[in-house]
Amino acid sequence: MTRPTPSAPDRRRLLGYAVSAPVLLAAARLKADPVPLRPAPDVETRSLDEIHRAALAEGGKLVVYAGGDIPNAYAGVERAFMARFPGMSIKIVTDLSKYHDARIDLQLARGRLEADVAVLQTLQDFDRWKDEGQLLAYKPLDWDAIAPGYKDPDGAFAGIGVIAFSNSYNPAMIGENEAPRDAVDYLDPRLKGRIVLTYPHDDDAVLYQFDRIVQAHGWDYMERLMRQDVLWIRGTVPARIAVNEGKRAVTFTASGTFAPPANAPSRFILPRNDVFLSWPQTGAIFREARHKEAARLYVSWMASRDATVSRTTQWSVRRDVPAAGNVGPIGNFNTDPLRFRVFMKDRTRVERLKTQFEHFIGPAEGPNPTGTKGVYVAEA
Repeated sequence: MTRPTPSAPDRRRLLGYAVSAPVLLAAARLKADPVPLRPAPDVETRSLDEIHRAALAEGGKLVVYAGGDIPNAYAGVERAFMARFPGMSIKIVTDLSKYHDARIDLQLARGRLEADVAVLQTLQDFDRWKDEGQLLAYKPLDWDAIAPGYKDPDGAFAGIGVIAFSNSYNPAMIGENEAPRDAVDYLDPRLKGRIVLTYPHDDDAVLYQFDRIVQAHGWDYMERLMRQDVLWIRGTVPARIAVNEGKRAVTFTASGTFAPPANAPSRFILPRNDVFLSWPQTGAIFREARHKEAARLYVSWMASRDATVSRTTQWSVRRDVPAAGNVGPIGNFNTDPLRFRVFMKDRTRVERLKTQFEHFIGPAEGPNPTGTKGVYVAEA
């Protein structure tokens, strides 16, 4: 049987399909492929004072969005920056990282970005923003002192400090020998009504901790924990404050210093056996930043040895700055600071875990602990 010869309109239609298919395929690739960064920059060679002069000539202003869960958490950093660099004005806006990243995305979509620099816990955002071409590649002073695992090789982003979550206890309420160290210790009936914990479905770092616990002990752990009359709270610093103030005796969903003063109201202790969470809090400059030189100044200052030593309360991202309190290198402990980034990038699993833990605990209750509201928040 012979096939019918296409009519003229049919031939034109087929020709149109043939021409348009490669164009559509190319467009799809263009949409799917990451936007390449410009060639990786050289390491900054100007001194801090030289960058300071350039930042002043630019206008002397800087806006930083920083992840945190209490108001004005970085007031001390603001004061230190302005003392070191006279004439500079800096506004560090604190909010939960999951709110800051959405705020930044919304500003980018509207074509008016307020943040020059972001320093956040949501590590998956930096890979995404890099792929979208939203980040300004910059290798600050002392770039080579930052451990390779904590920085992007192209200079798109880098860690500014390592944070660990583990146990905090109030020594006025419980002795060190009785304080819980591992997850199963929190199931001790003697701790009923004495535990405060951050909602895991409200904070991805805490979610990572609970995921590790369930992997080790099964979902039955949650049923037993829920019988302990836990005070559930929004925010990890608020959990530590509750311990400090004696509202509860212990928590495992907070950070703390390895070298507390003698009169500190709480003590931070690592597990005996359990794996614990650590990660590099990470920062980047945006390509659309209005104050690029000020942003470079801030990032180079934060990476400097002096600034790193002054603010390190646990471990540092720098290879030449030891941990606080004569604690050994992080590699000596049962933690992997690079695994959290892998966890954060699997958003399907993260969202499923949030829903599963909410089934046990109930919805997170209470207002945003930072009180930060709105799309443009540095102007308020």
